[in-house]
Amino acid sequence: MNSNAVRTEQHNNEPARVTVKDFILLAKPGIIISNSLAALVGFWIAYVSSGTTGDGNILVTMLIAMIGTAFVMASSTVFNNCFDRNMDAKMARTRNRASVTGKIPPAAIITFGTCLGAAGLGMLASLNILTAILGLSAFLLYAVVYTLWFKRHSVWSTFIGSFPGAAPPLIGYCALTGYIDMPAVILYAIMFLWQPPHFWAIGIRRKEEYRAAGIPLLPVIKGNRMTKIKMMRYILILAAVTLLVPFYVHVSPFYAVSALILGAIWVYKGIRGFTSADDIQWAKGMFIYSIVYFSLLFIIMMADSLITAFFMS
Repeated sequence: MNSNAVRTEQHNNEPARVTVKDFILLAKPGIIISNSLAALVGFWIAYVSSGTTGDGNILVTMLIAMIGTAFVMASSTVFNNCFDRNMDAKMARTRNRASVTGKIPPAAIITFGTCLGAAGLGMLASLNILTAILGLSAFLLYAVVYTLWFKRHSVWSTFIGSFPGAAPPLIGYCALTGYIDMPAVILYAIMFLWQPPHFWAIGIRRKEEYRAAGIPLLPVIKGNRMTKIKMMRYILILAAVTLLVPFYVHVSPFYAVSALILGAIWVYKGIRGFTSADDIQWAKGMFIYSIVYFSLLFIIMMADSLITAFFMS
């Protein structure tokens, strides 16, 4: 064997180098971005609806709330990746994660998640104790109750996972106010109700992967039709709840019209699923629209409340 062949063999046997990107991907950045947006909306709605400005610089408070929320939620997804690595190995979309391949060892993942969680909870506690309690509760519900029990054993896993998943706007709201009132409850309800149809759309698309991994997701246990029925229930209730916002937050009729149109489109898309010839393509469309719906609804709510507050001042 010549020297070039030896060097090539040695290179191929070297362990893959761990990068910053690998750690970022462990935190599921797509989820963290949506959570940060939700926390921002909660913070802003608290600002315009309660008249509370908090202690100190409002921008600093907002940044602490957003970063603290992002770190806590990232910590829970990192632990989720670590605990789920054996199941993820059986799914095509997750089998190449660093937690599955062993590129990042479990001890390093746990250390990373712990540091994120401690930093995030410290930030939230610096604002007020209620916000820290909400952050800790969301972490425990997602990383422990949902991940270690319901995801493995119950068809109710998506419902249970929606409780911690809806925490970001509530955390953002309470970061400024220090209390929970009706606007905070409505924001929490909106994100809670949005999650099951969003996640079940993924479940229908990846049903056989979830089945192979032994995850008792609703489409696997009850089938696509029952999943579609339950998705429609959540979407209809969600569309109604979004129309409660003008009763508790200063927004113009533009928000109400926008929420009504966005909800009607999702209902229409959901109904079409019952006559769709291709459930996977239909579910893909539902998944994409769920992200569009979530983003537009919260952005419109925040922008409209800003403009309305400006003209009312």
